[in-house]
Amino acid sequence: MFEGLENEDLEVLARELRVHPLVPGDMVFHAGDEGNSMFIVAAGVVDIFLPGLDPSSNLVVATLEAGTYFGEFALFDNQPRSASAQVTSDTVLLELGRDALMRYWEDRPNAALGILRTMSERLRETNAMLGARATRNVVEEYEQGMRWSDRVADQVARLNGSWSFIFVLSAVMVIWALLNVHHLLFGHPPDPYPYIFFNLVLAVLIALQWPLIVMSQNRRAEKERRAAELDFQVNLKNETHCEELLGELRAFRAEWEGREEQLAGLLARRHLGDSYEARDR
Repeated sequence: MFEGLENEDLEVLARELRVHPLVPGDMVFHAGDEGNSMFIVAAGVVDIFLPGLDPSSNLVVATLEAGTYFGEFALFDNQPRSASAQVTSDTVLLELGRDALMRYWEDRPNAALGILRTMSERLRETNAMLGARATRNVVEEYEQGMRWSDRVADQVARLNGSWSFIFVLSAVMVIWALLNVHHLLFGHPPDPYPYIFFNLVLAVLIALQWPLIVMSQNRRAEKERRAAELDFQVNLKNETHCEELLGELRAFRAEWEGREEQLAGLLARRHLGDSYEARDR
């Protein structure tokens, strides 16, 4: 956020920072709290999460480590915090208040452009994550970038794990044994029992197959890792949208209840007025 500022500007802001040493389990702020400051993680780890109905259903949207920051939007609006922040290890936070930043900007208005530019990029990335189509075929994408040697290794691994390979190898062994029977080759079998040459060929085949199979397994593990990562992104996006919908429903319900109260008050006053008119008559 402050990477475009000069060292002199950073020193001025550093004098305005307040240091907060925290221990695991400490809450930095809760969703819905009024905010007027941002925090920089000097050391430790902080989880940013959307609170659920109980602690076990909290949705962690980011895990921040030293060198990162959060809560920066509170410097520019008066809206409540949109998420909660909790410390998960011994942590040191640096807090920058809105008043301190405003005083800094009054003295150095040009520095505001760099800060706003960085925040705009971060907001654009968040909007892209929420607005982009998260579901895609990661396996197909991965296979499109594979080399021909990778495809050969996968084919070898696939063949070794099939009944076709067992049948073909068994047939070759039987045919080789029959060809080396003494009377079929007029007393000159090329590889008599115990078939040393054939065993050598099998040993070389196994030595070549094993690394190919391991490489194929590594690629399969990478595909599964990417698929799991995509599942997490999809779930995060869905749960974020669900939280937004629930928030809108709660706001709509509160507004509806307020209007019901207003309507009830109007009806009560009207009824009272009708009663007075009837009594005057």
